[in-house]
Amino acid sequence: MHPNPKFRWEDREAMADFVRDVGMGLVFAGTPDGPRVAHVPVIFCDGRLQFHLARGNAITRHLDGATALFVVNGPDSYISPGWYGIGPNEVPTWNYVSVEVEGRVRQLDRAALIAQVDALTAKQEARHAPDAPWTRDKADPVHIDRMFDAILGFELDPQAWRGTMKLGQNKPAEARASVADALDAAGRRSIAHLMRNVES
Repeated sequence: MHPNPKFRWEDREAMADFVRDVGMGLVFAGTPDGPRVAHVPVIFCDGRLQFHLARGNAITRHLDGATALFVVNGPDSYISPGWYGIGPNEVPTWNYVSVEVEGRVRQLDRAALIAQVDALTAKQEARHAPDAPWTRDKADPVHIDRMFDAILGFELDPQAWRGTMKLGQNKPAEARASVADALDAAGRRSIAHLMRNVES
């Protein structure tokens, strides 16, 4: 994560809420063939991150028992030096929000995999299709069984949390506000909002 302590994010519950809200991230693991990464949807269960991926994904055979790194990225944007309005000696940068969760991974049995997919689906359906949520009982059970045959579930037990909120906290409040205005004008409203509300 970013070495500047001004950008360090240490509120674990806020980081967990961020992971819950985004709901998707990248799981990294070392393999005999070198580092590998997979993009996975995630949900919390009893304080652990649960996810699933295609059985044929090259990373799956290396996850059970491994220490892995799960990364969630939030809003980000390039920052032009001229947006600060504080002189010619500013340089370009990139502002962003990110959380890393490191921990030991174990493979889920089929019942836990099904529960994980059901919980993930229920959460996302409540968010995106609340009036007519999809559930697996709406589909052919034989087809659903085949789909579960094609995926594997895992859970990561968090041992370390690391967060970065690089939102210009090292700049004067007026300069941050000026950048936020420029980001708004460019349609980057999420990161503009974060910049206006971050504590310096």
